[in-house]
Amino acid sequence: MPESKNRRNRGSNKRSRKDRASSQQEEKITSPLSDADPVSLDDLELEDDGLPTWYRFTMFGLLLLGLLWICVFYISSGLFPIRAVGNWNVAIGFGVAMVGFFMTMRWK
Repeated sequence: MPESKNRRNRGSNKRSRKDRASSQQEEKITSPLSDADPVSLDDLELEDDGLPTWYRFTMFGLLLLGLLWICVFYISSGLFPIRAVGNWNVAIGFGVAMVGFFMTMRWK
């Protein structure tokens, strides 16, 4: 088959890559940050962003309290924890547990 007239010569393509690489090495790219003073991690004052102990106890306490509220309601057949509200005890238990779940969003 005849070769296409528009096909590039492979040797000239390699030369152009070499020329491009050498010209890029000659041009030094400077950055305004290259003159900055180096800073090590030891010099930085890192803050401890952990949660306080009371927050953890409150979060887990609310999760357990909501679970226990619902369990006590079902085990006692609606007599406990608050008999007057009836089936709304389930909503109260889920509400208390949801506050604990929302507190987990800050967990680190």
